[in-house]
Amino acid sequence: MAKISTDSPLAEMTIRKYETPSGLEKRELVRKLCLSVGLLQPGDSRDVVVDVFQVMLEAKKELTSKEVEELTIANRKKYKQPLLGIAPSNIRRQLLRIRDLFFVEKIANNYRIKENSKLLDLYEENIEKYYLNSVLKRVKDYLKAVDKEFSS
Repeated sequence: MAKISTDSPLAEMTIRKYETPSGLEKRELVRKLCLSVGLLQPGDSRDVVVDVFQVMLEAKKELTSKEVEELTIANRKKYKQPLLGIAPSNIRRQLLRIRDLFFVEKIANNYRIKENSKLLDLYEENIEKYYLNSVLKRVKDYLKAVDKEFSS
């Protein structure tokens, strides 16, 4: 009987390269960012994460999950998007996904852009220097181990 792989990665991140951002409206710009960092999959119609992220960026202050929910609904209406994925539990799930990429933090029961910082600073400090670097180092460890095992 075939063995089903149960390997679970310790860390995983999807990154994509798109055309240079220019002339995009706010929602489309956030959408491309979400695609670029793996928060959204190409062709995915379930894109409420875009609105949640945009709401957090525009707020420039701490918000409760209820406020994020209300602003997300208003944002989807503004951009004539279907009101799908707006259940409170899904809004909290999307906030968690953005938190997992170190862009949003939770303070008590409120959310804000981490340390009210610029996204580029957060990306460079948390993802490039720490997260991505540790993943790339581990891939190199496997490359070295395979080279050693299969060298003559």
